[in-house]
Amino acid sequence: MTLRVLAAMSGGVDSAVAAARVAEAGHDVTGVHLALSKNPQSYRTGARGCCTVEDSHDARRAADVIGIPFYVWDMSEEFDREVVQDFVAEYGAGNTPNPCLRCNEKIKFEAVLDRAVALGFDAVATGHHVRKVDGRLVRSVDAAKDQSYVLGVLTSEQVGHAVFPLGDCTKEEVRAEAERRGLSVADKPDSHDICFIADGDTAGFLNRRLGERPGEILDEEGNVLGAHRGAHAFTVGQRKGLGLGGAPNPRYVLSIEPVDNTVTVGPREALLVDGITGVRPVWSGAEPPAEPVDCHVQLRAHGEVYRATVRQRDGADGPELVVRLAEPAAGVASGQAVVVYDGDRGDTVLGSATISATSRSAVSA
Repeated sequence: MTLRVLAAMSGGVDSAVAAARVAEAGHDVTGVHLALSKNPQSYRTGARGCCTVEDSHDARRAADVIGIPFYVWDMSEEFDREVVQDFVAEYGAGNTPNPCLRCNEKIKFEAVLDRAVALGFDAVATGHHVRKVDGRLVRSVDAAKDQSYVLGVLTSEQVGHAVFPLGDCTKEEVRAEAERRGLSVADKPDSHDICFIADGDTAGFLNRRLGERPGEILDEEGNVLGAHRGAHAFTVGQRKGLGLGGAPNPRYVLSIEPVDNTVTVGPREALLVDGITGVRPVWSGAEPPAEPVDCHVQLRAHGEVYRATVRQRDGADGPELVVRLAEPAAGVASGQAVVVYDGDRGDTVLGSATISATSRSAVSA
């Protein structure tokens, strides 16, 4: 069956090859590049493969080579509201957000998919390294490039309208295919930085948005060890940049309290947690479990995978995900996503939630 497919083309090699594969399969493909800033000079420049000034030109050239129509959609207002402002607000609340995950959730698969369906498209194709098997997200065959974590926030309906052509190959194979197809982005570097922070200075960006707000750095007993210029410059698990001098024992950020503007630090073992609570759970590959079920969870992009039990319960502000890790994890930050994978192989996404709290109830001293 021939589908009308909207291919999201970032200007990088992955999305170009994904669009080419869908077109070669005989589908009716239209390429679209998302303009995410009304002032492109305020974003990062250079050929990096995501959101740069040059990327729309690279995407258009790739569409020309593939032989598909190409358009640019202005998503700058949605991006600023849903990603940039959310990023600043989350740091201001003492959390550590993942802007790429938020962009996938709110821009690439909510705003874009809604518009695509309204225009009569059947599906949206992207260059994410992930597979879709029986309507569920499954890890890519290239473990190093797997992006199932940053897509774990998608709903089952969004997954149903998505096409991921690259999940069955490695990044090296994608680049080789791009070269064979004559795509000029074959050797284009991957993007790793936050696109809307042009100079890479996250602390400086947040200072300009939130303002400097001096406060105290405390130890676990509440003793004042030093001062900071803004709690938003820290994240749980951070070791460098604390400004505490050459202490004999390394200290790590244990918690951030935005109300009284304090940062608490301590030894690495104090970072260990085995209990996690998540809010706004989404289940794309399973029904919400009312009783604890064995599974795997991932707590950050490209992070370690942990055996765990999870269940969903009713919280004061809506459903909550309750996670109990089989082994403790360190540096688990509120604002990040906990993505749940099936218990047998740990490769199929079941659902996700946003981490809101952690506990150490079963962690040995």
